[in-house]
Amino acid sequence: MSIVDHHAIDLPRISEASVGDYVALLKPRVMSLVVFTALVGLVIAPGHLHPVLAVTSILCIAVGGGASGAMNMALEGDIDALMSRTANRPVPRGRITPGEALAFGLTLAFFSVMTLGILVNWLAGTLLAFTIFFYVVIYTMWLKRWTAQNIVIGGAAGALPPVVAWAAATGSLSPEPILLFLIIFLWTPPHFWALALFRTDDYGRANVPMLPNVAGPDATRLQILLYTVLLVTVAFAPWPLGYFDAIYGVTSLVLGAGMLWLAVRVYRERSGAEANRATRALFKFSILYLFMLFAVLLLEVVVASLIRAWA
Repeated sequence: MSIVDHHAIDLPRISEASVGDYVALLKPRVMSLVVFTALVGLVIAPGHLHPVLAVTSILCIAVGGGASGAMNMALEGDIDALMSRTANRPVPRGRITPGEALAFGLTLAFFSVMTLGILVNWLAGTLLAFTIFFYVVIYTMWLKRWTAQNIVIGGAAGALPPVVAWAAATGSLSPEPILLFLIIFLWTPPHFWALALFRTDDYGRANVPMLPNVAGPDATRLQILLYTVLLVTVAFAPWPLGYFDAIYGVTSLVLGAGMLWLAVRVYRERSGAEANRATRALFKFSILYLFMLFAVLLLEVVVASLIRAWA
């Protein structure tokens, strides 16, 4: 009778992952932004979409965003393990393997795209598939590791959800969702470069070529200011162009003034605690800026609906 070496037997791995770990793979904070901007794109779109199809559309966009997050984590486990901000994610902690995260993301991506295409329309389904592909392949696998412009170009993926939602509601595209896309696209660099300025050491350890690590903090501050000027200009444009109403226009002016003031502070404060405070203030305010711009578009729709109801 042979003696079995139990240490030589490859026992199946017992997963240590919890439901919370799989939820974390979806990047819920990022998903909340995806859902919110998509909801705005859906609500302001002309025409009427059946409530069941509307909920289906938002759910598919949310799941597609979560799929992108899961595949991003599967492919970036090595980077995440070196950064204090991301070291506790499920993949670098070993609770979920990269293969499991990738399979999870691919499954969600397939079902979200197919469901949106079959039940709503294939323009929306195709745009959702492109969004996932762009984020996972173009941004995660290529841009993030190879160019300091990773956030600029990769921001297109995060800017597409309202376009997908508009396509779901109308089966077509028009200037309004393109303007929403441009607002998010131009918002992304100053938002993430502000983060990168006070996370420079993190990105340096992970060898990620973020702009402050490649071009230096002063060049980054200039780029933040320039992109903020572009952002504020484009965000204000829909009002005089007649696409959005006065409530949006005034809100855009007020919020834009705040963004510009903070961007100028970041540009002028070059070192010390004051520079760090200015950078963190811009990062936090930029979140409020984008949220309020889109929230006021929802408010305009609600106000118009109430006026029609009482007329």
